[in-house]
Amino acid sequence: MTELFSAMSISAYGMRAQSDRVRVISENMANASTAAPTPEEDPYTRQFITFKNVLDRKTGLKTVQVDKIDQDYKKPFPIKYMPDHPGADENGYVKLPNVDPLIEAMDMQEAQRSYEANLGMVEQSRNMILQTIDILRR
Repeated sequence: MTELFSAMSISAYGMRAQSDRVRVISENMANASTAAPTPEEDPYTRQFITFKNVLDRKTGLKTVQVDKIDQDYKKPFPIKYMPDHPGADENGYVKLPNVDPLIEAMDMQEAQRSYEANLGMVEQSRNMILQTIDILRR
């Protein structure tokens, strides 16, 4: 029965990590069209999350946790001709965020599926615990 509680605990850590991932993706989507406020400044920079395996010393389980949230400086900022915008340079171009809504939508779907898979493990473990209790009552 301890293994079932361990499976639930590991899945709960996974759900928490995917929840953080969804939050970061949501921030990216919310700022996908936020142009640079001035020509000297950069616009919103896409963020991404990395995970790490962590040993939970209390339970002895290897769990997943957020390692860090980084900014994506590798992908360049697209530019758009908007001469009336306050962030336009001398040629009338404005830097836009390096967020691709299609990539963010795919990442969101993957995070959602991972969350649901972990939730399914919690439900399965819970059902097995309840069945074990029913067997012991007889």
